[in-house]
Amino acid sequence: MGLSRKVGLVAGPLLFILIINLPGLLQGHEQANAVIAVAAWMIIWWITEAVSISVTALLPLILFPLLEVMPIADVGANYGSPIIFLFFGGFVLALALEKVNLHRRIALNIIRVTGTTPNRVVLGFMIATASLSMWISNTASTVVMLPIAMSVISLLINDADGFTKNDQNFALSVMLGIAFSANAGGIATVIGTPPNSVLIGLLENEYNIEVSFLKWMTLGLPFSIILVGICYLVLVKWMFPNKQLAFSASREVIGQELEKLGPTSGREKMVLVIFGITVFFWIFRTLINKLIPGLGLSDTIISVAGAIALFAVPYNYKKGDFILKWPDTQRLAWGILLLFGGGLALAKGMSASGIVDIVSEAIASSEIGILFTASLLILLMLFMTELMSNVALVAVLAPVVAGIAIGLDIPMLYLLIPVTIASSCAFMLPMATPPNAIVFASGYIKVHQMARVGIILNLISVGLLILLFQYIVPLLF
Repeated sequence: MGLSRKVGLVAGPLLFILIINLPGLLQGHEQANAVIAVAAWMIIWWITEAVSISVTALLPLILFPLLEVMPIADVGANYGSPIIFLFFGGFVLALALEKVNLHRRIALNIIRVTGTTPNRVVLGFMIATASLSMWISNTASTVVMLPIAMSVISLLINDADGFTKNDQNFALSVMLGIAFSANAGGIATVIGTPPNSVLIGLLENEYNIEVSFLKWMTLGLPFSIILVGICYLVLVKWMFPNKQLAFSASREVIGQELEKLGPTSGREKMVLVIFGITVFFWIFRTLINKLIPGLGLSDTIISVAGAIALFAVPYNYKKGDFILKWPDTQRLAWGILLLFGGGLALAKGMSASGIVDIVSEAIASSEIGILFTASLLILLMLFMTELMSNVALVAVLAPVVAGIAIGLDIPMLYLLIPVTIASSCAFMLPMATPPNAIVFASGYIKVHQMARVGIILNLISVGLLILLFQYIVPLLF
């Protein structure tokens, strides 16, 4: 165990004890001390990762009832929120895509279509990674793409002229392109990355505001496409240009990888059909509910129905053969679901104890400009997420940002959406996101190289998100 983890393990509960024994920090709000103390303990453990971040998320389940913030039934309800089951369904769909290797086939075909000149290969890898990251975890999408990318790079290392500067630039562009597009691709859908779901859950649980799958995509998908495009241009045209580099062997590598997969199997086709039907219902849910009054379809119902279909619709009825069996769920990210629950419970505690009201009143009585506040929050979120889990960060900050929006007398979605998206725009450091860490571990990238490109992309992202706050979110929401 590293020093920071050892310190964090002790510092979390010590800070909790210190805060809980302080005189009332917020007059007239007796539970505020307790919630702040629990939040401080959770933040310390989340930042240092002294214990698993998912285990840390269980603290409200014990501490809130004991400190009389909320009864255990009310705290527990957050861990069974509909948004958690929406993500559960998404995880199961992703599991099926991975089990039958459909995600790999889709990725390889996208790369084959984009072409085999160096820049087009980079673009192909980025489009494929971002497309996968919309539906499966950004970690999984990066893991799928990395070995294919390394096969292509090995061709350059072993060619007649060795590993030249142009070759190195291409390798950097491919590796960083995969990581950055995995981060950006998840922004496109509600299930693409956990922070999106934390926000949707907070809005539904606390404020009865529903953001549908399609509504999020109308904003998230164009933003994701623009961000991936900017990442591509910065990498291949500015930071790591690969002029005069030409190779055709990459087509052979892609062909060989597709050959290994063989023809599309019946299992793949069945998963594709179930996946396609689920996505269809997600996109057209609002229209279907209008056409069939009283149906009451929700994104969660559709998600869970898709998941059940993968377990219940037989691939071969006589043999009792199904796409997924329960043991497959051992690979499901159960910890992330607990993390969602902990974040929602913490948000509920902040609301119940009056902390959100106090923040909103303080902002309302100040004379801070709306644009300045939004810019500051976006900047804060984006650079803080370089150092700690973006899910944990959104879980802590989103309720506070909601209070700030109320204080500024603007719809909270205007502020919450850009700030939440900012948590997925971490491009600077290997520890910022799993995709960054995975490509860094390949050995082709140095920290200073990632940081040099990352700081540029972080600042561009801040600018884009400020424009999103000022012009786009008000137009759509």
